[in-house]
Amino acid sequence: MGSIAGEQTPAEALVGRRLRELRTKKGFSLKSLAERSGLNINTLSLIENDKSSPSVSTLQQLAVAIQIPISAFFECEPVDKRVVFTSANSRPQTAFGSTRMQNLGKDFAGNAVQPFVVTIKPGMGSGDRMIVHTGYEVVYCLTGTIRYQIEGEEYVLRAGDSLVFEAHLPHCWENPTKQSAEILLTLFPSDGREEPGGRHFSVETMKKEITMKVAAITDDGKTISQHFGRAPYYLVLTIEEGKIVSREMRDKMGHTHFKEQAHTEDAPGAGHGMDSASHNKHVSMAETIADCKALLCGGMGMGAYESMRQLNIQPVVTDLSDIDAAVQAFIDGKLIDHTEMLH
Repeated sequence: MGSIAGEQTPAEALVGRRLRELRTKKGFSLKSLAERSGLNINTLSLIENDKSSPSVSTLQQLAVAIQIPISAFFECEPVDKRVVFTSANSRPQTAFGSTRMQNLGKDFAGNAVQPFVVTIKPGMGSGDRMIVHTGYEVVYCLTGTIRYQIEGEEYVLRAGDSLVFEAHLPHCWENPTKQSAEILLTLFPSDGREEPGGRHFSVETMKKEITMKVAAITDDGKTISQHFGRAPYYLVLTIEEGKIVSREMRDKMGHTHFKEQAHTEDAPGAGHGMDSASHNKHVSMAETIADCKALLCGGMGMGAYESMRQLNIQPVVTDLSDIDAAVQAFIDGKLIDHTEMLH
C-alpha cells in the first residue's frame, strides 16, 4: 500500500505535537517508545517534528505502546459526555498522509464506542502492517470502493456494502481504485473497561523481533496459573524469529514472602492492589522477569496489571491454560487480553 507526501494540514501537525505530549506525559523517552512500539527512533522523531505523516497502522502501533485510544492523537484532553452531537461541518478530523479520519464520538464517555468517517485516497490504505486488536469492527462503505483483507481473505466493499468481524483477526484495508473512497468505521471493545483503539498491536511487530522473551505464571511449568500472586514460578520462553527456542523455570517472590507485612486496604472503588505498598510488592515479584517483553497469566488484580505496565512488561490475561498454545497465539498476534478477568 502506498503513502503520499505533501504539505501537512494543521491536523497532521497536531498529531506530532500530541505524540510528544503523550509520550512525555507517560514518561517515555524516544528510545524507550521506539523499543516498546517496534518503530525506528528516527521515524518517531520525524513524526514529532511534523516532517512525516504516520499511517493508521503506525498510529495504532503507537497507541498500544503508549496505552491510549488512537483518537487521543488528534484531540485535546477529553471531557466525558453521555450524549455527543456532531454537525456535518464540525467533525474533529486529521489526515495521516493517505487517510483522513473524522471522529464522530469525540468526548463520548469512556471511549466505549469509537466511530470514524474515514476517507482513503486512490491507491492508499491503512499501511503495510496488519492490524490486530480485541473487540469488534463494523465497516460500512459510504462511497467508492474499499478492499479489506481479513486473515488472508479479501472482501471488496462498494457503496452500501458492510463488514462486521472479530478484530483479533489480522486485517488491513486499501483503496484499489483511482477514486477516493469513504467508509464509516466503528470500533467496539470486548469489555467496557477497554479502550478499543488502545489495545492495537501489530502482528509484524511481534514477528520481526529477532529475539524476545515471554513469561508465563505457572505452578507446574506446563499450564498458566489462575492467580498471579500465589503461583511460585515463571516459565520464561525465548522466542527467535517467531519460534520458541528455549525455556527455563524461574522462582517468583509471591504473596507468601510478604506474610509478615501488613496489608493496606484498597481505596473504595479502586481495583485490588492499587496502593503504593502493593506496587512495591509487585515490583519485587517481577524482578526475575525484567528481561521479558510480556507476562501471561490466567488472572491478576488491577494493581498488579498496572504495575507490570509501568515496568514495561506487557501483561496479558488469557483464558488459555496451555503455555505453549498461549505463547504461540501471542506470537501470531491472536492472544486476547481479557481485562474483564481483572479483580
